[in-house]
Amino acid sequence: MKTIAISSFKGGTAKTSTALHIGAALAKFHKKKVLLVDFDAQANLTTGLGLDPDENDSLAPVLQGQKEIQEVIRSTHITRLDLIPADTWLERVEVTGQLAADRYSHEKLRDLLYSLPYDIAIIDTPPSLCWLTESALIAAQHTLVCATPEFYSVKGLERLGQFMENISQRHPLHILGVILSFWNARGKSNQAFLDVIERTFPKKTFKNKIRRDITVSEASIYGKPVFETEPDSRAAEDYLAITKEILQRLS
Repeated sequence: MKTIAISSFKGGTAKTSTALHIGAALAKFHKKKVLLVDFDAQANLTTGLGLDPDENDSLAPVLQGQKEIQEVIRSTHITRLDLIPADTWLERVEVTGQLAADRYSHEKLRDLLYSLPYDIAIIDTPPSLCWLTESALIAAQHTLVCATPEFYSVKGLERLGQFMENISQRHPLHILGVILSFWNARGKSNQAFLDVIERTFPKKTFKNKIRRDITVSEASIYGKPVFETEPDSRAAEDYLAITKEILQRLS
């Protein structure tokens, strides 16, 4: 199984929408058996697929040794796409119970995911450099970085790059690429932003970009990807193109 962590240093970079739509595209159009892991206590990926975080267990009880991982995996309405939901308990899971005294707690997620019968697992991480993000990057062989063409997003890439570099010195981690969302091809500062990304992650920017499209937020209201609510939208076209590019890089 190939495991991909989707990361961002700040919120508002369409990180969760990217995780959802890449997972859905892989399952729906490329016939891959996909596991989405919501590892962000905000649980937006969970609600974005129509599940209630208050009615489903997250990985928290699994990490604490209270449940088996198979007990928290949920099927979705999309064939071949499963989800491990998130909840607010995840936010403090590393300082409670068994994990608080475990010096190797960062490696727990990797060990839990290792033998699951999927083609690809995609982990949605919090928009911060915390225990959850570090655990996800250690569990993954690959990472995708999400950014937007605006100052604070791009500035945060430098810190995220340093964080990933530190982890890669201890655990194998390959940066698949940087995905730019809310893209405007006529933006005046586009080249300046692309230059900063190129310095931080050389030759990692994806050719395809995700253009701004209201259909993405509208689709989340229905707990479905845009492939089902607005299949002819710009967002659907862009996410399909990005998914093909990801598969090319994975191979």
